[in-house]
Amino acid sequence: ASLACMRACSDDPTMASKLLAQMGLDASISHILSARNVLTAKDALCRTELELMELLDVPMATVCTLVVNISKSVCPPCHTVLAIMREHSKESASGHLPTKLRTLDNALCGGIPFGVVTEIVGPAGIGKSQFCLMLSVMAALPKICGGLGGSVLYFDTENKFRSGRLVEIAQSIFPDLYNKEEMIFELASCVLVFHPQSLLSFTESLQRLEDVVRERQVKLIIVDSVAALMESSEYSLDDFSRKRDILGSQASILKCIANSFRIPIVVTNHIRARIGHEMSEAVFSFEDASRSKGSGTVAGEEDVEIQLTAALGISWAHSVNIRLILESLSGQRFIKIAKSPVSEVVSFPYSVTSAGLVLIGSEFIESAGDDIMAIQNAGYEILLNNSGDMIC
Repeated sequence: ASLACMRACSDDPTMASKLLAQMGLDASISHILSARNVLTAKDALCRTELELMELLDVPMATVCTLVVNISKSVCPPCHTVLAIMREHSKESASGHLPTKLRTLDNALCGGIPFGVVTEIVGPAGIGKSQFCLMLSVMAALPKICGGLGGSVLYFDTENKFRSGRLVEIAQSIFPDLYNKEEMIFELASCVLVFHPQSLLSFTESLQRLEDVVRERQVKLIIVDSVAALMESSEYSLDDFSRKRDILGSQASILKCIANSFRIPIVVTNHIRARIGHEMSEAVFSFEDASRSKGSGTVAGEEDVEIQLTAALGISWAHSVNIRLILESLSGQRFIKIAKSPVSEVVSFPYSVTSAGLVLIGSEFIESAGDDIMAIQNAGYEILLNNSGDMIC
């Protein structure tokens, strides 16, 4: 039980930080734990029974009882399917955040689901941030109008957030509601924007997230983008293991918050080119693809396989529950459901307007084959400079 709970604590920051003083332990043992600076579940369960016996200077039987009691307190309880169904039936909007893209919402059984992490992937300039602003409007929208009626935490890691664009989208989608100044003020007061300047400051913000979510009645968290701080972090490109650990910790915190508070969390991600077996660090944009005359080739190279894929690697890909890919083909933009437990892989054509993303018609395209996770950005070209580095 101790080992299982120790692993659970390492994956779940909320469990790990649970205070022993709040667990109703025996008063005498609680006093000893506090005196020895063993304050949280992680402090206790990350030590062996022998280490605890030596540190606390108590019999082994007392240590075993202590470990069992702490384990019972932090291990997540079991729930029947019926209990889960009843709990979820009480949620607003049937447990989903509607996107206002009707056929996409239908495919996702209502929109962006509560309790999980949804990722939006695509080249720069294709509409990821526009989509995030649309979702912010829907989350802050009063419940009587079909929204969630809560606050939004918006982590803007690339300084791309534009309040004017948020208001424009709201007024375009709901012209009768947001034609009054007081309603615009109410919308603006519901969206809390953070600008983390480093990977460390972002990680520290995530560790305090639980209190903010509870105090501000947060109904949506957006991270735009999760890849930006990893690319410009204080750690070198060679310090891969350190970055991987930090990214894993961030993913665990986000998943824990989403599940604990039953809110949707949306993150955006960049794309990278895989050339043969090597991954390029070049950032691709929709505008570059529109200007380029290339067709996914490497200048000066022949028979080199090139594939655009999401940044941050396989481990991160397994951390997200839903992946939506924004891509372009033959001058048309598409939003593709690449990963979802409730939907097949389908794509919807869209355009970007004053109201954000707008689907074109009600038709969709089914996708199949080995390239489901591949990202189309027709017309991109990768060039190799004299040093062999990849440039767009």
